[in-house]
Amino acid sequence: MPKSASKNQKIFVLDTSVILYAHNAIMNFAEHDVVIPITVLEELDQFKKGNDTKNYEAREFIRLLDKLSEEHMIHEWTPLNGKTKGHFKVLMNPDNRLNANEIFGEEKNDHKILNAALHLKQKEQDRKVILVSKDINLRLKAKSLDIHAEDYETGKIKNISELENTGKYLLEGLDSEKINLLYDSHEVEAKHILGTRKRKANAFYILKSNKNSVLAHYNAENNTMERVDKATAYQVKPRNAEQAFALHAILNPRIKLVTIQGVAGTGKTLLALAGALEQRQDYKQIFLARPIVPLSNKDIGYLPGDIKSKLNPYMEPLWDNLKFIQHQFKESDKEFQRINDMVTQEKLLIQPLAYIRGRSLSNIFFIIDEAQNLTPHEIKTIISRAGENTKIIFTGDVHQIDTPYLDAQSNGLSYLIDRVKDHPLYAHIKLEKGERSELANLANELL
Repeated sequence: MPKSASKNQKIFVLDTSVILYAHNAIMNFAEHDVVIPITVLEELDQFKKGNDTKNYEAREFIRLLDKLSEEHMIHEWTPLNGKTKGHFKVLMNPDNRLNANEIFGEEKNDHKILNAALHLKQKEQDRKVILVSKDINLRLKAKSLDIHAEDYETGKIKNISELENTGKYLLEGLDSEKINLLYDSHEVEAKHILGTRKRKANAFYILKSNKNSVLAHYNAENNTMERVDKATAYQVKPRNAEQAFALHAILNPRIKLVTIQGVAGTGKTLLALAGALEQRQDYKQIFLARPIVPLSNKDIGYLPGDIKSKLNPYMEPLWDNLKFIQHQFKESDKEFQRINDMVTQEKLLIQPLAYIRGRSLSNIFFIIDEAQNLTPHEIKTIISRAGENTKIIFTGDVHQIDTPYLDAQSNGLSYLIDRVKDHPLYAHIKLEKGERSELANLANELL
């Protein structure tokens, strides 16, 4: 152990999944010590080439480790920057009395990482050794070997249910005259409706009295309440209050960043795309993208055909939304043909998110579908690309994660909602009612 270490200082053993999630994770364990098994470095070597976020995280961690260990051997305890932080070292493959490879009957990198934790547990008996991994199965295996194991908690959102419902409020028992005032004037000073209630930028309200009700939006810039009408966008009309709120945010030029959360069939992507088409003259291009997440452990390279054939199945849901909007019109209508022309002229692009990564997004209406499958770093990278006159819409369901090392508390969509809530450029709405069909609602509610 480091000379200055005390019994109260824990030893955290980091798995590869933690590094690929956040390359600076090593710096986030306060005064405690951190161990990187040599197997983790070997795995990171396989990830350092490529343009995905995991490749970036691998490269950045290797550079960070190189910088921290400039004057030290990495197999020795090396101080982390700052007096309040502990030490780190890389642990070579140890010889243990208890061997995870033998216990689980197979030699795997995961088992080598478990062996590193077992070695430290035996050697540092006065200190608590904890394996940190975003791989649930590895944590379970660790616990079967009497090793403390936990998820990487930094940046995780604590109260998801509360977070999801930010952005919409129900006020009942109001004076009907206040609601009439909003109907008559469309926009009134917020104090006449909200009184002394706390106000949040771009919050949406369902206002009710015993006689009438109205939908409203709080404009923080003008400190006013605006009536929200069920506007139509490219022949798509909201079917409930939440959809009306979402479309209002999508069509509002003052709001540059929107998140729409909801289960399948609530109309997230459809509303975003309809709103984009309605504002097509205000932007140079419309981008509609989603991350590619294979539904099995195999990469898409295993699929037959050229790259277009491999990617088409992942893009079809986006094309389905476009076709639905297009078929609100007759083939002879100019609106129908306009969509074909926009696709042909690349005014409307539907592509995997990886194809757009790295591009400058100026004068673009950008819709990112399935955003719950992105990491916080990926979300930040996308938004940081936004140039002048760019609007970004993120849609997704934080409870439907398809990537193995993300969950409802750590995915990029949850992170974004938590970090930017109450900002005047941002609005969030949760769609609650499925509008695809009665059969789809049956599945969501009862199965």
